[in-house]
Amino acid sequence: MKVKDCMCENVWCVKPETKINEIAKLMMENHVGCIPICDNNNCICGILTDRDILLRTVACNKDTNQTCASDIMTTNVCTCKQDDEMSNAESKMANNQIRRLPVCDENNHVIGILTLGDLAQNDVQLGTQQVCDTISDICDCNTNKNNQ
Repeated sequence: MKVKDCMCENVWCVKPETKINEIAKLMMENHVGCIPICDNNNCICGILTDRDILLRTVACNKDTNQTCASDIMTTNVCTCKQDDEMSNAESKMANNQIRRLPVCDENNHVIGILTLGDLAQNDVQLGTQQVCDTISDICDCNTNKNNQ
């Protein structure tokens, strides 16, 4: 199975200068937990999660009306391609302990996102035990590396 068969194509992206309060509203309105950050060429340069907003802005008493995505986003984002095998994408998610994996085209433009929910919705096709193992590896608190 390919990533394109599982990924969500409805992805909202913002620029690095977008204020955190705008991003939080976008997340709320669209019921999403992360937003890819794209540069002026629409190439992914970061990612921001709802958890990042809490831990890197709210918990640090930063003003969400003044703080930009670039101030708190995760850089060096792990991504995959739509034609990648799902087993490779799952391994990438498990090995890097990330819950959301942006899907990019050959120009590094975001065209989708693969989430834990997508894995769960396709568990029969992917293999229920494989999905369970991937989710277990991602959520292993003993070796936490990332939180995308």
